Amino acid sequence: MESFGNPHKFARFARRLAHVKPVVAVKAGRSVAGARAASSRTGALLAASDVGVDALFRQAGVIRTDTLSELFDVAKLLTIQPAPRGRRVAIVTNAGGAGILCADACEAAGLQVSDFSDGLRTRLAKALPCEASIGNRVDLLAATSPERYRQAIELVAGSGEADAVIAIHIPPLAREHRAGEVATAIREAAEQAPAEVTFLAVLMCSGDAPAELRTGSRPVPCYRFPEEAARALAGAAARGEWLRQPQAYVPDLPGIRGDEAAAVLAEALATGSRRLTVEEAARLLGCYGLPLAPWRQAQTPQEAGKVAEELGGRVSLKAVASGPAQTTEAGAVRLDLQGRRAVTRAASEMQRALTAASHPLEGFIVQRMASGVAELLVGVVHDATFGPVVACGAGGTSAELLGDVAVRLAPLTDRDAAELLRSLKCFPLLNGWRGAPKADLAALEDLLLRVGRLADNHPEIAELDCNPVLAGPDGAVVVDVRVWVEPPTPPLPLSARRR
Repeated sequence: MESFGNPHKFARFARRLAHVKPVVAVKAGRSVAGARAASSRTGALLAASDVGVDALFRQAGVIRTDTLSELFDVAKLLTIQPAPRGRRVAIVTNAGGAGILCADACEAAGLQVSDFSDGLRTRLAKALPCEASIGNRVDLLAATSPERYRQAIELVAGSGEADAVIAIHIPPLAREHRAGEVATAIREAAEQAPAEVTFLAVLMCSGDAPAELRTGSRPVPCYRFPEEAARALAGAAARGEWLRQPQAYVPDLPGIRGDEAAAVLAEALATGSRRLTVEEAARLLGCYGLPLAPWRQAQTPQEAGKVAEELGGRVSLKAVASGPAQTTEAGAVRLDLQGRRAVTRAASEMQRALTAASHPLEGFIVQRMASGVAELLVGVVHDATFGPVVACGAGGTSAELLGDVAVRLAPLTDRDAAELLRSLKCFPLLNGWRGAPKADLAALEDLLLRVGRLADNHPEIAELDCNPVLAGPDGAVVVDVRVWVEPPTPPLPLSARRR
């Protein structure tokens, strides 16, 4: 593929087709997705990759490959073998180095090369010479016979401990003619194995792949190198996971006031493209039931101290100043303050520092401190091709540094929201890491669904950045929000869209 004429129509057709036939694609042109300079952390995280293409393919069940050769490798596998039911891979080889390379490639592609159970190791030890390695990788040694291949593969495939088997053979120079016999043994073992186990062969010999692999009731795809087989299997495993997922749906979300949100955006755009004020952003989030930590605005340091006393407890203090997009870098955020005097003093120090840095002060935001087990970033960037792209990742001031982010296209389904959270490297922090309390995942998923619906219903939102979102056992709350609005670009007529 070179481009999308109508991405949403493509996604509908591809999703429907992918349920009955594998769809594999190479998308040419991995270029910068964001033509406009990003004004938010979400924009910065998504602006340097074609994440919209990745999200569309993932949601539609399309297997994406990086090269044409990988496309044909995946197609060769799925044409004659089932998509694996899981990611567990067993490797049977007569060359230890090739087995190690295969295991490395499998792990890099997200497959699992786990060790075998004691029972399977015992059965392998009885069937194989004592010099053979019976762990996962099963190393049969260089001069092994075709019969040993068949025995080892049958034992591994029938154990229930592997969803796929990769059989690797490097013929000794003096015995290269035996590659056909080994190929026959591999295919015969596959024919005797459970139908749900996926088989691949790697025969590193000169000439074409042995014809013996292509005959019989269960042909086996053949690859020249272990890395090719591992990447093809990873693509097939992704398809298997997609097929096993329950049917997704876009849920109903109670309490949405879409007309009121549209009025907020229309009023803001009356003066042209700009960033919403804190009050406008809070009103917009409120229309979609998105919780914002309690806050109040103050104009002077003395008023900030008074507001902090009224809110009670520990508060954060943020300066509202023209200039920097990220207030933390400008020293305009103070956390965990308590008492009128402490807040007034901190606000006065901020005022002097920002004035000296030529950032005119517009006021202060005093906000009650929120707590949680992890900080997340939830945001949206409106892509010119794909529409709103919803991002979720590790948040806080280190969001760009960590780069732990996952994306989906709006509107989000229930499955999209769950996958976004669970695909993050920081997900263990939400799920009781080292005995810590678990975050309310249902509340986080609801927040993601509402952000996706907000962006999908209102194309005027060019960028939205909720960072941080504090996730805790009792729910999720937005601490800081930034929204950039622009007049929406009308869609091109059908005759002008690239096919």
